[in-house]
Amino acid sequence: MPYEFRFPDVGEGIHEGELVKWLVKEGDQVNADQSIAEVETDKAVVEMPSPKKGAITRLHFKEGDTITVGQVFVTIALEGEDAKAVSASAPAAAASPAPVPTGEVYTGSVVGFVEEAKEVSPIYGRPQQAPSPSSSPGVQATLAVRKLAQERKVDLSKVKGTGAGGRITEQDVLTVAQAQEGAPAPGQGSPAAGQPMRSFALQPKPKSAHVRKYDFYGFLERQQIRGVKRKVAEHMTESFYTAPQVTNFHTADITQLEKNREQKKAEGKQVTALAYIVRALGIALQKHPAINSTLEGDEAVMKKYYNIGVAVDTDDGLIVPVVKRSNTKAVEQIAEEIRKLSDEARSRKINLMDLKGGGFTVSNLGMFGVEHFTPILNYPETALLGVGRTKDVLTVLGVDKGSSQARIGPRKMIPLSFTYDHRVISGADAARFMQDLVALLEKPEELEKAPDAVGH
Repeated sequence: MPYEFRFPDVGEGIHEGELVKWLVKEGDQVNADQSIAEVETDKAVVEMPSPKKGAITRLHFKEGDTITVGQVFVTIALEGEDAKAVSASAPAAAASPAPVPTGEVYTGSVVGFVEEAKEVSPIYGRPQQAPSPSSSPGVQATLAVRKLAQERKVDLSKVKGTGAGGRITEQDVLTVAQAQEGAPAPGQGSPAAGQPMRSFALQPKPKSAHVRKYDFYGFLERQQIRGVKRKVAEHMTESFYTAPQVTNFHTADITQLEKNREQKKAEGKQVTALAYIVRALGIALQKHPAINSTLEGDEAVMKKYYNIGVAVDTDDGLIVPVVKRSNTKAVEQIAEEIRKLSDEARSRKINLMDLKGGGFTVSNLGMFGVEHFTPILNYPETALLGVGRTKDVLTVLGVDKGSSQARIGPRKMIPLSFTYDHRVISGADAARFMQDLVALLEKPEELEKAPDAVGH
């Protein structure tokens, strides 16, 4: 019997992916664990390994298609089977979900070892022994939508989908749920106490027979927001409409820090100003626990580890890899880690675990000539530091007491923009934290001392 490999649950809340490239073609022989495709999730591009050894008889998707967890991804004729016979019967078999094979279960995956999708319902629901309203068979809905429907006690069989091909979206479920509960529709008021917040997912534009290629003023070009860019857009919308955000502007004199960097460069050590900033954050956050926190319900959760996310601009959107335990690493080690994580993020080959566990984020726009700006929080984190372009500024260096003449000279100044969640962090707390951070940056010798022991 041919083996139908279903798109696996790769964890991290990922429910679907976009097929970027097939690495095999129909008729090819493959070994177990051989990469057969590149799939883009909202976090990274991952290589999908074959769970079995055999011959590829059918590729069920085209490059550019979106695949949902649980859908049949590829059909493989196992050793001893007639590949041509399997290929001829594959279209009919693919018309309805096949039973899950029994016996050996492949547990390897793109992110370590997770179980292949078995009980996961694909986009067309699989009947269960006792289906609940949220798991109605025949309904077109993703796992996230089904989970939301279960939480809000919505019968999906009675919901009219507004997504592509009649797919039910999160917004459809929330609209029905709020009507059942007598709550205002999204955008017309706050959700009832204790109820989940509104959905911030981008809703697909309804398909029509005619798509306008121009308007009164000229031609138009349409580009669908997908993958990382879509996830970032939804995440930023959630952050903006959830947390009351305030940004304070500061400036640090990093003249000595830049001299130390030049000295290290002469010694063959490439250390960026960003590495010094991450090192300083690892120290300063220990004195200000509320800055390294998240808000859960009515509790501020202070993290006793100091993991700093560094926003990286890629062709596919913004990705935030995390430097773990920054307080235990020297500036040279931090600089090398930032370089490595940034390269992996831009190539979309980064390990998903390197994108998790952050407590505070740094966004650097200085390379683009930006000075102060108002960054949006990496929600649910409660604080974020924006780094601007270092520039020479004429500064009063001192005043001669006898003549009252001022000595003026250039100093290297770096603009810092600190955004924080005002529900958790007060203006005074934010100011005190930034005073300590600026003081550390202005005394780089403190940052070059041996780091703390692991564990705090």
